[in-house]
Amino acid sequence: MARIAVIGAGTGAMAAAARLSVAGHRVTVYERSQTYGGSVGRFAREGFVFDTGPGLLHLPAVYRDLFVKTGKESLEQCVTLTQVDPASRHLFADGTAVSLPNASRAGVVRALDQALGDGAGASWGDFLDRAGTAWERSRRPLLEEPLPEDRRMLARDPYPAPRRRRLLRSARQATTVAEVGAWELGDPRLAALLDGYALSYGLDPRSAPAAAALLPYMEETFGSWYVAGGMRALADAVYERCLARRVDFVFGAEAVRVFEKDGRASGVELADGRSVEADHVVVGAQPAPGLLPVHEERPTASGGDAVPGRFLVLLSLRGAREAGAVHRTVVHPGDPGAEREAVFGGRTARQPTVTVLRPDDASTRPDEEHEAVTLVATVAPHGRVDWTEPSARDRFAEAMIGRAAEAVPGLRERILHTEIRTPAETEASTGAAGGSVPAPALAGPAGAWLHPGNRSPLPGLYLAGGWSHPGGGLAHAGMSGALVAGLVVEGDDFRGSR
Repeated sequence: MARIAVIGAGTGAMAAAARLSVAGHRVTVYERSQTYGGSVGRFAREGFVFDTGPGLLHLPAVYRDLFVKTGKESLEQCVTLTQVDPASRHLFADGTAVSLPNASRAGVVRALDQALGDGAGASWGDFLDRAGTAWERSRRPLLEEPLPEDRRMLARDPYPAPRRRRLLRSARQATTVAEVGAWELGDPRLAALLDGYALSYGLDPRSAPAAAALLPYMEETFGSWYVAGGMRALADAVYERCLARRVDFVFGAEAVRVFEKDGRASGVELADGRSVEADHVVVGAQPAPGLLPVHEERPTASGGDAVPGRFLVLLSLRGAREAGAVHRTVVHPGDPGAEREAVFGGRTARQPTVTVLRPDDASTRPDEEHEAVTLVATVAPHGRVDWTEPSARDRFAEAMIGRAAEAVPGLRERILHTEIRTPAETEASTGAAGGSVPAPALAGPAGAWLHPGNRSPLPGLYLAGGWSHPGGGLAHAGMSGALVAGLVVEGDDFRGSR
């Protein structure tokens, strides 16, 4: 039985901790804050309850596997999962609206044809076919296996972009999300749809590789799921599973240094001066300067640019949620280029893409005559924009509310309370520099979109969570926990999740 110290209590770190404890190891989690869950947070006020992290779950099979492997109760016995249908509603700048059904390729094609005109659905369907090919080419090495030492396979973009012959020029293929939208989709609204997927994950469509097509493919193939009580309920369930497996948690314990002995990780130094010995150390958070004993180049999975964060406006509304209201509506801007330049140029967008989340969940509101609504936008990280400056916060919140009013009838007149969460609050609560939210790893040119591998160059030191392979997002974080546990338990014989 090995002693294992886990730094951070995010979902990826807890997923690793539960699996390692089941394997017979003595696991202790050291968390800098006073609670677990990392970015999967919750805010409550006067009977209104809001998620302050992810609003939906994709690839729930990752957490089903975690619960199967760590106990008798299945995921569905611990939380209530429901498919969100329609998966999303999209409002475009020209007034067009389309609702996309959940996990139905044929339904999506029909909906796009009806809303955007004949041929739009086929164009999107052909794009998803190519995205499916990219998924099959990269799924195992990108998501289910430890990052290999030889990364040449993942340095190539797996998206099979068709060659496009240009007048008096040689044929070219789309290499970025923006080029896929402009060259392959044929309708600026479809391009905006694809750009919106990329931006929601913190990726710049102008530079993100075409392989980012995997993201809408995963959502539209495997569906979007909501956890009753909010996504924080999933973090609650993972934490309870850890406790049931006798994982120890120490809160208010910030790790400042991983120390080594005889050429391997041997423990953790805490901010209060205590030293904790361990046979293995798992870092489940973005490593702060000085934490790791070895230097390692740390790609951002955003092509080297500053990684964006999220700006949330939490609205307590009077009045019942109207019949037929959609759980997730995306309000697209009239000038997506200006928004991209602002977000990735360190400024605030005048007209942001706003995702409006309206869960039909009685546990999120005081009664049926009220509603809890969350507005989300991708923004520049704290530091590039001073998100502690009150006027900047208020102006951007107002811009988001103005855009969201297109999706929620009578929104302004219904507001009782407004709570703002910016990357500054994310930085304070999670420790992530600038309040950045890591993007999923992608295959692409020279491996610039990959995260560090789960096994570090120092024996006995492992990396889990969104800042390591295979990157950010609830599903990806859960995968990283499974990969770390496999590497610790099986060592060099581990070949990936099955």
